[in-house]
This record gives sequence, C-alpha cells and structure tokens, in this order.
Amino acid sequence: MSIARRLSELHIDLPTVPTPVANYVPTRQSGSLVFTSGQTPTKDGVLQYPGKLGLDVTVEQGQRAAELAALNCLAALHAHLGSLDRITAGVNLTGYVASTQGFADQSKAINGASLLLERIFGEIGRHSRAALGVAELPGGAAVELALVVEVSQSHGRTDTAEMS
Repeated sequence: MSIARRLSELHIDLPTVPTPVANYVPTRQSGSLVFTSGQTPTKDGVLQYPGKLGLDVTVEQGQRAAELAALNCLAALHAHLGSLDRITAGVNLTGYVASTQGFADQSKAINGASLLLERIFGEIGRHSRAALGVAELPGGAAVELALVVEVSQSHGRTDTAEMS
C-alpha cells in the first residue's frame, strides 16, 4: 500500500513544509540517508505547543506536539523525495523536549512521534531514538525533532534548497 493511501486511511494531511527560520535547508541527503533539520510543532507558521513539559505542557500535549513535529519532518521529506514511498527504513529520531528541572518523562512525549511513524510506515517506520530534555527550544516550542531515513536511490535530490 502506498504511504499516501495510508495517510488518507489515517485521516492525516501533511502540512506545508515550514519555512526555515535561519540559514539551513529542511533536508539534506547523503547517499541513501536523508536528514531532516529540526522541526517544531508548527502549523501554518504558528507554533501550536509552546512551553515546557513539567510546567505548562502535559505529557499528552507533548505527545501531540511530537506528532505534529513528525508530520513537519515528513512534509520536508515528501518535498525532497517527491514520494514518501521512497523511504525504505526509519533510521534515527532525535527528540528534544523543553523540560523543567526534575521532569523525567521526555521519552513518553517523544513516543507520540515514534508511534505515529510506526502507524504510517509499519515496521519500516521503527527507528533508533534519543529523547533529550533541554532548557529552551527555538521560539519557545515544547518539542523539536530531527529524523533520519534511508531511501531508495531513484529520483534523488541533494537538498531542498534546489527546489524553486
């Protein structure tokens, strides 16, 4: 089954690729690996989950923030690859969670992204992972994610900066 069809079955629409807020590209390919730049939980350019887990953001809200950040990663990958069907394996997900001192459930928040990727891609969506607590994230976001995937070699670009 195609990933586009699976997204439709799950009632998931990929968002518009967020515009970089500094000097970087949304994706970069090296061989068969594609790396996404960090993505926060924005929708239509508006941050959806500001704050810190352990203070003003619950674990459940952190999971939804991680899901939205993962969808932004997938949107960047789709723009780069032309089709998410080219993804052959999830390689690594790094999740950063803005946390208060003493908050220790970063992995529970990042599970929102991990579980979503597995729902969409099945077994190939499984990945190695790190979930890190940090003092602050860009724009005051609760979560930021960076995703690495392996892709088939047909139709590759070197980075999305080449897109017009």
